[in-house]
Amino acid sequence: MSTSSSFRKSSCLSRRFSGSRSLAKTAALATVSPTVNQSEISSSSSSSSQPTPLAEAEAEAEEEGQSWSTMLPELLGEIMERVEASEDRWPQRQNVVTCACVCKKWREAMREIVRASSPGSGKITFPSCLKQPGPSDFPNHCIIKRCKKNSTFYLFLSLTPSFTDKGKFLLAARRYRHGAHIEYIISLDADDLSQSSNAYVGKLSSDFLGTNFTIYDSQPPHSGAKPSSSRTSRRFASKRISPQVPAGNFEVGKVSYKFNLLKSRGPRRMVCSVKCPLPEERADKHLDDSKAKIVEGAAPGLVILKNKAPRWHEHLQCWCLNFHGRVTVASVKNFQLAATVDPSQPGGKGDEEKVLLQFGKVGDDTFTMDYRSPLSPYLAFAICLTSFGTKLACE
Repeated sequence: MSTSSSFRKSSCLSRRFSGSRSLAKTAALATVSPTVNQSEISSSSSSSSQPTPLAEAEAEAEEEGQSWSTMLPELLGEIMERVEASEDRWPQRQNVVTCACVCKKWREAMREIVRASSPGSGKITFPSCLKQPGPSDFPNHCIIKRCKKNSTFYLFLSLTPSFTDKGKFLLAARRYRHGAHIEYIISLDADDLSQSSNAYVGKLSSDFLGTNFTIYDSQPPHSGAKPSSSRTSRRFASKRISPQVPAGNFEVGKVSYKFNLLKSRGPRRMVCSVKCPLPEERADKHLDDSKAKIVEGAAPGLVILKNKAPRWHEHLQCWCLNFHGRVTVASVKNFQLAATVDPSQPGGKGDEEKVLLQFGKVGDDTFTMDYRSPLSPYLAFAICLTSFGTKLACE
């Protein structure tokens, strides 16, 4: 790129970003004079032929605001591609979100750039990324914080190796008891955890014994999906329901803990069957069932997970699993899951030695959650929530 071309683009950028100062100026003027009524404005304008400072600021902001959406597509694309490539981790990645918040045109452009530049990378940028597969080459490290006082759980994306650093907030869940059943409401808002909230993304429901769980998604997992017909899975008074979005909850997975009838010593045994999104599948465009790879004995996109059996250590007199330093406290809640059926793999058979999700305790109310493709952060969080609570019939 030539020097003159770089200078022109820098000048163009300075003119565009000056709009933010104009918008701030307008907001400040509107804030300091909230009591000005229409009659006062009319009288002042009639007494003077010159426009008021407020009118000048509004006109300038409107002119600058239009320039945001009229920026040359080539220049806009180059700027966004550089921002997306350079800010690959949080908290720096918030600049990508900031660009998407400028206007509708910028939001659509940034969405396409994020999707095209990082397929299968598992980067978390927008809320829709929470229901997309994680990275395939390495796991995403997360922290779950538990608040026993209000039965609330918080999921954070780890930004440092430290277990004490909360990191980037992703999801929150609260446990509710409905008679003999327990539900976990999962939300994007840590302070608003209800099915009627705009931040509601799904829920986890258990049976009477707390050994069988069903995972529900607030959005259809694929085109043509039908909401669950059970009464407990319906959503009432939800602000997110619209004629374009089907109402209700959609079943996307099940988690079962096997009974320990003989009461023998040993860890819990669990089996999960989840409908994972395919890597090439977008959040707003789902593949048809006829195009998905069907595995014998499994539905399209259905992944079967089983926990890895630990080994008994004679010297330590305990059951052991290698968590590679990510788990430091012995607990019956700790587990590692590997796939026995995975439609994204050749032949549909999973690698039972490859850990797709591991969960373990590192403090009194702190736990680690490491997940990778084909699991999404939402599915991984829901599976880990099933580990909380006493299961007398399984231990």
